[in-house]
Amino acid sequence: MEVVWFNELNKDDVGIAGGKGANLGEMTRAGLPVPPGFVVTAEAYKRFLKERGIYEQIMDVLKKTNVDDSGELDNASKKIREIILKAEMPKDLQKKIISSYDKLCKLTGTKKEFVAVRSSATAEDLPNASFAGQQETFLNITKDNLLESVHKCWSSLFTPRAIFYREKQGFPHEKVLIAVVVQKMINSEKAGVMFTVHPATGDKNKIVIEGGWGLGEGVVSGTVTPDHYVVDKENGEILEKEISRKEVMFVRDKKTGKTVKVKVPKDKANAQVLTEEEIKAIARLGKKVEEHYDFPQDIEWAIESGDIYLLQSRPITVFYKDESELEAEKTEDKEILLKGLAASPGTVAGKVHVIESADRISEFRKGEILVTEMTSPDWVPAMKKSIAIITDSGGLTCHAAIVSRELQIPCIVGTKNATKVLKTGDYVTVDAHRGVVYKGVVEELVEKKTEEAAITPAISEIAPITGTKIYVNLGEPELAEKVAKLPVDGVGLLRMEFIINDYIREHPMHMIDEGRGEEFVEKLAEGIATFCRAFYPRPVVLRFSDFKTNEYAKLKGGDKYESVIVESNPLIGFRGAARYTDPRYAPAFKLEVKAVKKIRQEMGLTNLWVMVPFCRTVEEFAQVKKLLEEEGLKPSDDFKLWVMAEVPSNVLLAEDFIKAGAMGFSIGSNDLLMLVLGADRDNEILAEKYGADDPSLRKAMQILIEKAHANGATVSICGQLPSISYSACEFLVRAGIDSMSVNPDTAIAVKKLVASIEQKILLEKALER
Repeated sequence: MEVVWFNELNKDDVGIAGGKGANLGEMTRAGLPVPPGFVVTAEAYKRFLKERGIYEQIMDVLKKTNVDDSGELDNASKKIREIILKAEMPKDLQKKIISSYDKLCKLTGTKKEFVAVRSSATAEDLPNASFAGQQETFLNITKDNLLESVHKCWSSLFTPRAIFYREKQGFPHEKVLIAVVVQKMINSEKAGVMFTVHPATGDKNKIVIEGGWGLGEGVVSGTVTPDHYVVDKENGEILEKEISRKEVMFVRDKKTGKTVKVKVPKDKANAQVLTEEEIKAIARLGKKVEEHYDFPQDIEWAIESGDIYLLQSRPITVFYKDESELEAEKTEDKEILLKGLAASPGTVAGKVHVIESADRISEFRKGEILVTEMTSPDWVPAMKKSIAIITDSGGLTCHAAIVSRELQIPCIVGTKNATKVLKTGDYVTVDAHRGVVYKGVVEELVEKKTEEAAITPAISEIAPITGTKIYVNLGEPELAEKVAKLPVDGVGLLRMEFIINDYIREHPMHMIDEGRGEEFVEKLAEGIATFCRAFYPRPVVLRFSDFKTNEYAKLKGGDKYESVIVESNPLIGFRGAARYTDPRYAPAFKLEVKAVKKIRQEMGLTNLWVMVPFCRTVEEFAQVKKLLEEEGLKPSDDFKLWVMAEVPSNVLLAEDFIKAGAMGFSIGSNDLLMLVLGADRDNEILAEKYGADDPSLRKAMQILIEKAHANGATVSICGQLPSISYSACEFLVRAGIDSMSVNPDTAIAVKKLVASIEQKILLEKALER
């Protein structure tokens, strides 16, 4: 049979309808609310190849292709897809498909039904084949372009990714066929995804639901920050509700029928998407699907005119991995290419792109693995496009490590020779749990993430209450809404230079000289305000700009102002507070202050506090405070002014800084350790020798906490120290630190750790009494 309806299929019909088509048939026959549709089967595709005599042409192209050469692979894909698209579909098959579409219209009571046309790959007699996401989908299709869409789905069996996967896995191309699902589109008012186990922890007693307004594309693509609901699977009670601000949604354009992105109406932006009854009803359906398949499911759902529909269901095969599971994975027979420091956890496989200098960043493409000697702030655009980062040099506190942890991208630093061992176009597996790079794609190690849905694991965690406040470190505006959903107390370190580097990209003095100072203020204020809005009323502690001279020089127009400053070690050079009062930069610092004033006084976001970095002397601090006050920003209980404690003088003269107006300190443990020991923190050799447990660093932090508390000031820490060392975390809690600011991916773990330490201390005191 070449065209089969959903109710004629079941889960065993993968060879006919592909995985997606077989699943939809299985759910339909189980009585679940699935939109109606049919499948153009793999038999139809097989006949098309045979009758048009193009099978041999396709095989001939593949035999001559070196899939390890990305250029050859892309060209082969293009040639094969052209061969398929130029070959006419058999006339009788065209009639069958159109006839089935007309029947679907009668079933739904419409003359012109909008349908989704989805590829559904199958692999005959091949166990463990995983072809998800390798082929194409077309939405809001009608009779006019239905045949063309089916044709394009057939050709998508030969995308570069699909060809490469089959070659590397040893799957014969002739054994892999493709079916095409044609299904009624749901013009939903609400849509989203559901997991019948907790996707982060694997908790089988919880169902997680996420939903947004309009069509489901926004939620499954990650474009929309959805509402988040957690339901007890056994009793159906709602355990958690997190209502997000939803700025945009996807809808069907009434004139063209195409999917378009529009702004969410003001009255819906902060409103709860699902009613209590809808949450429970969706959860009940999820439980029913899981029971039917006897396996946890990842389900897409939609609501149209009050009716709930299930659009797709697939098994959840990957859960949160603990250390014992990681150790249990077998990798002995895989070739190790490199080893380094595991700077940001995760495991991915992909294509390498070696970038030797910043002036070649434009060559980097999204989805590649970035390999370079070391990164700096001007590399962030490329880093954000990468799926993993590998560097020759650097330690756990280098730029690549810090930024990759914030972006939650797997990263290995300090490999020494990655740029020599790896070549652009190589395929490797990056295991940043262990700090190892393997040759080729190691399927058993790769954390398979569905392209359609991804949930930040920590968001749905129930975090314990702690006396020590837990903040997060941030710098990327696009992460603000997502991270703000975490149960944290605010932002303890907002890096201004990230906003300048990524969104303004020009040296402020250059903009002043061109008469564009107000433009700098507007852009900077809007970037910072993104965080303040997302976290309001929780505090956001902004660190004024802390570029080094070499980093400033790379901004547009920066060379004119920075080339005259010659420094052998910018880490301890003309940076931080020293710039703010120097004639060469003071006008630019005033723009930073004006941006803060605009946010607090014009936008009304009074949760913004500020912090002065690399402040060597009390006099420097007093001058900076005076500049703030001249702009009408007087420090108060409502507007805190902190000092980054990263220079030994901040510890030795803590009382004097407090008398001059410092209301709090935030320990920059990376720089403080560097300056206490005189060890370059970007030197991987030294990084291995000195770390979190160094007694001189602990002594300095203890002295600062004692002095600050004795004089009415608070102390925080904004390095990764509490998240990488249990003993350091316990030391800080026992020393009485007021707050800790850590990277978002470690916030929940640190919060739990701090809670256990605090409980331990309370128990010890109780036993003493």
